[in-house]
Amino acid sequence: MHSRLFLLRVTCIALLLSTFGWLRCTPIASDEPENVLSLAGAWRFRIDSLDEGMDRQWFAQTLPETVQLPGSMQENGKGNDVTLATQWTGSIYDSSWYFNPRMEKYRQPDYLKFPFWLTPVNYYVGPAWYQKQVTVPDHWQGQHLTLLLERAHIGTHLWVDSTDVGTQNSLVAPHVYDLTDYLTPGTHTLTIRVDNRQSVMNVGPDSHSITDHTQGNWNGLVGRLELRARAPVWLDSLQVYPDLTHKKARLTLKIRNATGQPATGTVRVVAQSFNVAQSHTPDPVTVDFQTQGETTDLTLDLPMGDSLLTWDEFSPALYRLTAELTTDAGQRDQQQTQFGMREFTTNGTRFYVNGRETFLRGTVENATFPLTGYVPMDVAAWERVFRICKEYGLNHMRYHSYCPPEAAFQAADRVGIYLQPEGPSWANHGSSLGDGRPVDLYIYDETNRMGQWYGNYASFCMMAYGNEPRGGHQADYLGDFVEYWEAKDPRRKYTGASVGMSWPLVPQNEFMVKSGPRGLAWDQRPETESDYRERIQDFDVPYVAHEMGQYCVYPNFKEMRKYTGVYQPNNFELFQEDLADHHMADQADDFLMASGRLQVLCYKHEIEKSLRTPGAAGFQLLSLNDYPGQGTALVGMLDVFWDEKGYFDAEQMRQFCNTTVPLIRVPTFVYQNDETLTAAVEVAHFGPAPLRQARPEWRLLGVDGSVVAGGILNQQDIPIGSNTSLGTVEFPLASLTEPTKLHLEVTLAGTAFQNGWDFWVYPAQTEAAPEGVYITTQLDARAEQILQQGGNVFLDASGKITKGKEVVQHFRPVFWNTSWFKMRPPHTLGILVDADHPAFAAFPTEAHSDLQWWSILERQQVMHLEDFPPDFRPLVQPIDTWFLNRRLASVLEARVGAGKLLMTSSDLTSDLANRPAARQLRQSLLAYMASEEFSPQATIPLATIRALLTEESREQFDPYTLQSPDELQPNLHKPTN
Repeated sequence: MHSRLFLLRVTCIALLLSTFGWLRCTPIASDEPENVLSLAGAWRFRIDSLDEGMDRQWFAQTLPETVQLPGSMQENGKGNDVTLATQWTGSIYDSSWYFNPRMEKYRQPDYLKFPFWLTPVNYYVGPAWYQKQVTVPDHWQGQHLTLLLERAHIGTHLWVDSTDVGTQNSLVAPHVYDLTDYLTPGTHTLTIRVDNRQSVMNVGPDSHSITDHTQGNWNGLVGRLELRARAPVWLDSLQVYPDLTHKKARLTLKIRNATGQPATGTVRVVAQSFNVAQSHTPDPVTVDFQTQGETTDLTLDLPMGDSLLTWDEFSPALYRLTAELTTDAGQRDQQQTQFGMREFTTNGTRFYVNGRETFLRGTVENATFPLTGYVPMDVAAWERVFRICKEYGLNHMRYHSYCPPEAAFQAADRVGIYLQPEGPSWANHGSSLGDGRPVDLYIYDETNRMGQWYGNYASFCMMAYGNEPRGGHQADYLGDFVEYWEAKDPRRKYTGASVGMSWPLVPQNEFMVKSGPRGLAWDQRPETESDYRERIQDFDVPYVAHEMGQYCVYPNFKEMRKYTGVYQPNNFELFQEDLADHHMADQADDFLMASGRLQVLCYKHEIEKSLRTPGAAGFQLLSLNDYPGQGTALVGMLDVFWDEKGYFDAEQMRQFCNTTVPLIRVPTFVYQNDETLTAAVEVAHFGPAPLRQARPEWRLLGVDGSVVAGGILNQQDIPIGSNTSLGTVEFPLASLTEPTKLHLEVTLAGTAFQNGWDFWVYPAQTEAAPEGVYITTQLDARAEQILQQGGNVFLDASGKITKGKEVVQHFRPVFWNTSWFKMRPPHTLGILVDADHPAFAAFPTEAHSDLQWWSILERQQVMHLEDFPPDFRPLVQPIDTWFLNRRLASVLEARVGAGKLLMTSSDLTSDLANRPAARQLRQSLLAYMASEEFSPQATIPLATIRALLTEESREQFDPYTLQSPDELQPNLHKPTN
């Protein structure tokens, strides 16, 4: 009952507001110069940090300073210096930086380096005033006049010549003021008070529409700033509803009449394709109208004919539609919009575009644009982003708790990207949904504005309220929200919220965005036989994997030179300096490259697992590019600027993320040479049409690129869909007598579609342990005696490490980042291996983690080398989280006393019959120790080795606060400085 009454209240209010125009957002009229007066340029300005401007009537005074608009205060150098006491907009989950003595030097006023996010050059939250004189042309007399502020942050209050016009508050759409009754030909003064305090509307401090974790809580006016003149009888709204079944477009128009007299006339509608080679112009349609009061609704059909062009990711054909109103009194008004003939529907658990099954391969866009601090307002910038996404095999983008400006929809329409914008809210961490707060109605207001302003764009295919809300009535609220929109506008599909698994289900959802079908079960042996079918089997609507991935990579410090705008990479500078303080500055690039290769491996296997899942609808990566907030989440294979980092490119990603992807199902990637490599091959194909007589081919390649084996699988038609079997690859491995790495490649001949996987093959028969090496699992008296006498000791200290036991190593890398989750494991980012070292002569490896290392690294201990010489480097070095930068080791060698020691914290002793990779590494290390090449360069005191087994690390992570994340604010404790 609570939710139904709320829905009734919201619906009534929305209809009332729409009737009186308060929810109405005026679409763009013709851009004829005589109808538009740009307000870009110099504006007078005054900051109002004491919030006294209203009482002191600043709207009636000349403001003293000057700024350039469009722009933000930060871009104009306005605001306060960032200090330790700056009150940020955003949750700080790990506040240890404020109290950790090791971080004290970064808390100094002249050396502030916050690790949570990028640091703005200046900062301001509160009201600020902007003022400009305008001259209204004589020929605008008697016209309908409006002020358009394309994107304001957050609320605006407008005065014309000291007369209060009113306020507006939208984070998703332009603020449009009707100034017909306030402007006459001549000079006038516009004064705008912009307030970016969260108190204007509490959408949640971590909402990407406002938070300092992402674009930042900026103050200003960006995009188009314009005065517009329209005829007193004008077209106020134009919505286009494609109908492919009947080959027509239904148009709904609102005609507004401010003359006070009835008006009659005609509306003529013309459409023309404009962005594809094939031209199509439907026959124009003209209808008569007669106004009834101030607002008249008009509905008409535009037949598109048999030659209509459809819009999708493969052929994004667009039409430019012009509606021209002419009254019998000679008044004329014109409005344009673009649209595509597109139907986005569902059938069972899959999405369909124009009746063709599709699979969403998406990324989350997080409003991270550090040069300006706000999202781009131009089409070219968004088109670059979308074309990069397409190059990397993606066709979909979710906007996390925010809605982009019109330029993004225009660019997505051109490129062919399916968008899921959201209301501007992550109603959590101090906000909630369904509890009667103002945000409940605000979400309806905002999403109505989104539908009004951007609803015609073909790329606008999906919508949600926002992200992961709080609130005991949220499910009822969101269910009503979905039903409201399902009834109101059938052009797209709706879900209540994008959420993790702990959020309640919303049965009314037309599709799910939830985190069930994601993750790699690499606490067990890596394989590709499994998929996510059990995670989605209880759902009968499309299920999109929420925020898939989140695999971290080490910071790319070369990226810092790109920060030439309003945000500075002080977090990167802190991490870089801390790495140097731990004597590893020279390894930064190696850490980036090695961790990057593991990151790519994880993304590949998770994406392929999604593509293998019968009935899966798609995924949304978090994300293709980095997220520099929430503790600095370096989860992107691209940096925050959408540039490559050096270890991965689009061609590589298109192998496993594309319209068409060959896939395999295998039980393991590590074999013995008395086994047969058997791989069941299938394909996921979501291209524009079925593939006729496709010819799948396979090859097994050696490390030198030579062909070890190959063949042709079943030549066949491949329908649109997933799980189409192509046959089986079988290859007995007996001919491989040496430890070998193989690469299996599957290609659809004559196409660009291919994919590949690495395998490792080891001899089933092992050699006896070499003489002259004392093998032990403890640093006992015998081991110490042998070292003192000049002998060789192999020490498997797995399970016995004390200095480093606090570091939790999984094979997978850090998830999101260790700061946001207060050092939740895993803590490492893979390993850096001295791959050319003779110790690995019989264990083929590269310089980074790969699947043959899984049994050697998964949940194995590491050694903390805090007492070792600064230049000491181990053979196998786990890469620590960049928040601590501890020097770690899994395998090291050293001269100890008169002898030589090779020590491992990974288990290379137990159950070797079922762990062929661990067995082979052990054999390779022992063979090296028995050779003349065993010659460690570093000399380490026995006491230092012993300390690894007996003493705890001096440097330990301390959260310093015990409160829940919502309460972790710096003012809870007095900082140490």
